[in-house]
Amino acid sequence: MHRMLKRFFSTTGLLIGTLFFALSLSPTLVPRSDAIQGVISGLALASGYGIGVFGIWLWRYFELPQPKQKAQKWMQVVSGSFFLLITVISLWRASTWQNSLHQLMGMEESASVQPVLVGVIAVAVFLGVLLLARLFLITKQYIARKTEPYVPPKVSFVLGLITTFILFWMVFNGVLFSQLLRMADSTYQQVDSLIEPDIEQPANPMKTGSAESILSWEEMGRQGRRFLTEGPSAADIAAMSDTTAKEPIRVYVGMHASEDFEERAELALQELIRVDAFSRSLLVLITPTGTGWIDPGSIEPLEYLHRGDVASVAAQYSYLPSPLSLISEEDYGSGMARALFRKVYDYWSALPADERPRMYLQGLSLGALNSDHSFDLYDIIEDPFDGVLWVGPPFRKSTWRNITENRNAGSPAWKPTFRDGSVVRFANQHGGLKEGESRWGSFRIAYLQYASDPITFFDPSVFTREPEWLQEPRGPDVSPYLRWYPIVTGLQLAADMMTGTTPLGYGHEYAAEHYLDSWYALTDPVGWDEESLKRLRNHVNERRKR
Repeated sequence: MHRMLKRFFSTTGLLIGTLFFALSLSPTLVPRSDAIQGVISGLALASGYGIGVFGIWLWRYFELPQPKQKAQKWMQVVSGSFFLLITVISLWRASTWQNSLHQLMGMEESASVQPVLVGVIAVAVFLGVLLLARLFLITKQYIARKTEPYVPPKVSFVLGLITTFILFWMVFNGVLFSQLLRMADSTYQQVDSLIEPDIEQPANPMKTGSAESILSWEEMGRQGRRFLTEGPSAADIAAMSDTTAKEPIRVYVGMHASEDFEERAELALQELIRVDAFSRSLLVLITPTGTGWIDPGSIEPLEYLHRGDVASVAAQYSYLPSPLSLISEEDYGSGMARALFRKVYDYWSALPADERPRMYLQGLSLGALNSDHSFDLYDIIEDPFDGVLWVGPPFRKSTWRNITENRNAGSPAWKPTFRDGSVVRFANQHGGLKEGESRWGSFRIAYLQYASDPITFFDPSVFTREPEWLQEPRGPDVSPYLRWYPIVTGLQLAADMMTGTTPLGYGHEYAAEHYLDSWYALTDPVGWDEESLKRLRNHVNERRKR
């Protein structure tokens, strides 16, 4: 058995892979299931194995002195025993680590991590990656042999390596991945077209999607129809505020309305004019997520706070979920956001300053990224709109990254302070937008982010460098057991970003009450005391859970 393992596997690779496997059982930002843990551990095992194999190859390539065979065996026994002990301890502690996250997030303690299930999945993933790596090497060696008669050996080696990289990239990116994207786009487009029987077309002629609307109900898309019909009515708002209220205005343009985003932006503007949206006190340009979804909790609190005197507008730019949309349609999403902003801003800025609504931008996740791309500060500096609320900003968001990197000394990366707080402020579950050395100015940038949000705090550099948000003091929802390990932590956070699920108020699940507190600080509504705000928080949270 030992000889067979030694023949087909690298001992050094397996030893380092075992260490990586053990480290991968430690917690990161969000809880994970045994199946996801198995996949992460398998990738970690494969990464460690690859490092071990590459290290041995590099050592031999530079013809460095080799330890004697007896010394090698002793080194393998000692290191193997040590890594095995770490693995046993990690499997024993894995349940405690995961439950520390459950406790932080108010979840019930999960059942113990199943080491057999995790191990089986990890080995299967490891063997799959190893098989793919062996196929890569065989292809490289074949190409190198074919070119050896014509070029020097080292040149043939490099040619084989580069050619194999190109071939594999073409197969996976140009064929498999592109085909999967096309299939996904087609599937999500069909889902978006479905008209659900429980959602009725608005009868009020002043509602978007009604028979009198410029925008067709059938072309609205599934997410748009939900956005237009699931908000609070004037009666709902009046019951909460104990006073009269207006019917909130909501406008949504689906992708079926036009293939061109400039045309969709023009349709949105004309519909806003038709329903008299510019007579309201507040106008909000919402950039949705990849599928066109708008979090109900992101706009409903604002409608309650201002007693329905709010108009909001959004335009869809993709059928795909945000991760796929970010990969395949990032420029298109930014283009749609820019077109809508330019159309609405040009009309809004031409109105008398004392007669137009206050104007805000809002976006969640990929919506925050594309909303950030929708305007250029130099184009609005003479007549700025009133502010933005960007929630769960992805790590690729340039403005967020610049502000975070240049934050005030001593402020944590998960809740920075920036200069005197007169323009930019950050909030989390515990608020923060009312904190600032100076008065918040007329143009306000607000970020709402949780320290446990992997969409915000993942970064490719985490594979090789400890992130600043891990330094003390840590965020209130970050496990004290979380430690940074090269490569392993990067794999864990990437999995958290793609598959992590948490209760509302943690991770990437933003609670309506935190939207409410952010909108309250950002827009300064009148007529609310602490008791009525508390009652409203409970109400919007209950609506979000339905």
